[in-house]
Amino acid sequence: MKNNETITVIEADQVDRARLLTLKAGLRLEVQGLKGRGRSAYTIVKEELGFKGSKKEVLDQLSLYLALPPSSLEKATTYIE
Repeated sequence: MKNNETITVIEADQVDRARLLTLKAGLRLEVQGLKGRGRSAYTIVKEELGFKGSKKEVLDQLSLYLALPPSSLEKATTYIE
């Protein structure tokens, strides 16, 4: 996804994918050194998808996960509050 692209969400399953794309963008910034308040994208991705490793390794795993066809991804995403 390029920086200037927009996402139009039409169906419920697209909301989950848009959320994962947002987490990927946040994780990419964290890999570059950006720090913020609250829970990091790194922590959220690790907890929800079960990935392990450094921030860069988790980013790579998330990129591969998002490259899969949407039909092969889990239908139910667990949200931890």
